[in-house]
Amino acid sequence: MVEKQDALVAASPMARHLYNELLAAITAIGPFQKEVKKTSIHLVSGSAFAGVHPRKEHLLLTIKADKPIRSARISKTEQVSKNRWHLDLKLASKKEIDAELIAWLRQAYDLCL
Repeated sequence: MVEKQDALVAASPMARHLYNELLAAITAIGPFQKEVKKTSIHLVSGSAFAGVHPRKEHLLLTIKADKPIRSARISKTEQVSKNRWHLDLKLASKKEIDAELIAWLRQAYDLCL
């Protein structure tokens, strides 16, 4: 029997460490579930408010939004429906898990309520 590979099993130690730091930082936002997929982890409260994509030395984080956010930290902005956007950013260190990022994740979480 072949063991099922998922995003956490395949993640590097650095990516797992950043993922754990991110989870610890957002626990105060409210209850949510983690849905581990083959290449990503969805953070869900009703629906996914964020997606975490482990990479070798960083995390690619996709955040749900109701409008684009203008920031040098956002590497990609995609409109997925009339009032929904997906914003991608790279997390390469614990210091990037800051108040600005937590505020964006709180807004994304609130969209799912």
